[in-house]
Amino acid sequence: MAAPELHLDCSIRFWVLLPVAWIALAVGILRLRVAGLLRGERSLGWPEQLKDTQILGRSRLLRENGRFLTHQGFLMRKHHLNNPESGFFRKTKRKVQPRNPLTDPTMVMEMMKGNIVNILPMILVGGWINWAFSGFMATKVPFPLTLRFKPMLQRGINLPSLDPSWVSSASWYFLNVFGLRRVYTIILGEETAEQHQLLLQDQFLGPSVPVPPDPNKAFKAEWEALELVSHHWALQDVEEQLMSRDLEVAGMFGPD
Repeated sequence: MAAPELHLDCSIRFWVLLPVAWIALAVGILRLRVAGLLRGERSLGWPEQLKDTQILGRSRLLRENGRFLTHQGFLMRKHHLNNPESGFFRKTKRKVQPRNPLTDPTMVMEMMKGNIVNILPMILVGGWINWAFSGFMATKVPFPLTLRFKPMLQRGINLPSLDPSWVSSASWYFLNVFGLRRVYTIILGEETAEQHQLLLQDQFLGPSVPVPPDPNKAFKAEWEALELVSHHWALQDVEEQLMSRDLEVAGMFGPD
């Protein structure tokens, strides 16, 4: 005999479904705001790293596409980068401080901050919701599911005969926590998606501050590579080539 169909009271929508969603949204926005404040001090060293990355990219583009510049234009750019006295790669020296996440107290502290901001609110609010809305079925997904989804969607409900498509209040909270990323982007701006991703990296992988290789070695390698490049202007005879092609096209479509 088939199990009777379960129907939810309309009041659950206003007293369970929507409040849990609003709580998850408010906690998520507050968590991202606090994470942004805690991450503010990390960006102090980024302009120098960004400048180094961009100058290395410019040198690489000059090596690969310099043939489309005039000879004078190529030499001017190469002189700016590789001049023995005033070139960027010659005069720029960066202070390298290798950071070990196991021994660096700063990185350990940043990892602890990420864990506190991300895990602690989830545990506290999730536990409170599991206590305040214990035993409630919040909603039902509009498609059938297998029994493997019961532990994920029916936290706090131990009914083996219940359809796996039903979602308990505790599971509804966790679905909102991990599913509101696009809503955060709409409310707080486009940078929130990246900030949310960085926050998850802080939780599982430690602080997401980029640790680049030795920039001095990168400058030396790029200087040597640029020194080996010889300029051959690819547009040397472009006018004659275009004129001859125009004459060929005119001969093909001209009067017989």
